[in-house]
Amino acid sequence: MAAATTVENWNAEAFNEYVKQLNEPQWLVDLRREAFESFEQKDWPTRKEEEWMRTDIRGFSLKKFDPPSFTTEVDPAILPAGLLAQGVDIGGQVISLNGKTAVSTISDELKAQGVIFGDFRTVLAEHGELVQKYLFQGEFDPNFDKFSALHAAYFSGGAFLYVPRNVQVEQPLHVLNLIGDNGVDLAHTLIVLEDGAQATVITESASLDDDQPGFHCGAIEVIVGDRANLRFVNLQNWGEKVWHFAQQKGCVGQDANLFWTLGALGSRLSKVNQHVALDKPGAHCEVNGVLFTEGKQHLSYHTQQYHRAPSCTSNFLYKAALQDHSRTVWRGMIKVAPGAQKTDGYQRIDNLLLTEHSRADSIPGLEIEADDVRCTHGATTGKVDEEQIFYAMARGYTRKEAMRMIVTGFFQQVFDRITLESVREALGHAIARRVREYE
Repeated sequence: MAAATTVENWNAEAFNEYVKQLNEPQWLVDLRREAFESFEQKDWPTRKEEEWMRTDIRGFSLKKFDPPSFTTEVDPAILPAGLLAQGVDIGGQVISLNGKTAVSTISDELKAQGVIFGDFRTVLAEHGELVQKYLFQGEFDPNFDKFSALHAAYFSGGAFLYVPRNVQVEQPLHVLNLIGDNGVDLAHTLIVLEDGAQATVITESASLDDDQPGFHCGAIEVIVGDRANLRFVNLQNWGEKVWHFAQQKGCVGQDANLFWTLGALGSRLSKVNQHVALDKPGAHCEVNGVLFTEGKQHLSYHTQQYHRAPSCTSNFLYKAALQDHSRTVWRGMIKVAPGAQKTDGYQRIDNLLLTEHSRADSIPGLEIEADDVRCTHGATTGKVDEEQIFYAMARGYTRKEAMRMIVTGFFQQVFDRITLESVREALGHAIARRVREYE
């Protein structure tokens, strides 16, 4: 293990100045200080650790980036509206650039229903007790590793959503996190649905300039109450020089449903931990992931479906297509606690290699401590079938058009599970634009 080091622009003095800018309540300042102490004490991860053995971050240097600054205003007019928000009648929107909020809106109708939605700083100022009740109370662990501690100490941007008991939010809510030139995004998105509530949330990230470097160290906390239903879409579409580290955690209550769709298209390197805990009987989660890589991209996703209670179901389906010299790592785990009988868990990863130099590592796993369960997993890796390309070209398509159809068809099983047509089409078009022709 390398010795823990303090980076000058992220040291104690810089941290204290950063906290002063935020002007937050003492309870949150204390949480940040605890996290910063953990950040200073922890080592940077190395490939000697099982968690990181397939992901090399030696090219990452924190000193190249500075913590977010809140001294200047952001002009919303210069910012994009987001890929997934096009054609969607949204009920509220939060847009941030380099951790600073530019847009924060919610419809009067939702306000009248008691729904709270907005950028984190605004909601904290107006509903501090509610934020205190739920922040870091789900599955997110500020002490998981050095990146988690860094996020907990410095997080800014992101959004907070609270849906009261039995309230059904019909219009989707949209969150967009942007990075500018050499920018830093430390967004924390916290979603809370009380018992019997229902909502659809669309979150996405993007760079203003795909050729500029950036650093994202973020977290998502999802808390779904008993008999509540959440449809959650999360698109990672950073530029090709962005370092992306994230903890994405959810917990699901009794007879509740979490439908989570994620797309990972951008970044130079991504290391994401996506965990869902099924906390009470009858909880259900369905997670569908689309990964598309090109160039020398490296995307690493570690998933866990944790069955803590009996009679819960989980279904994780990931599909990855790889071009050029890119690489994906997917490590999935179905974990069943003692007493979580009648568990029904399934996980699967399918990989499509578009070039000889791309590589996909798939490591599904089971950790079962109950004896009345049905848990299965699978992984496949294959190349594009030349006969399919020939068949399409014989009917007038170019090779590039044929490749696009094959890749789109490969992802169709995931696309079919996305209930919002505009989101389904936008994600499909985003992938199709990246597919190139190969001989």
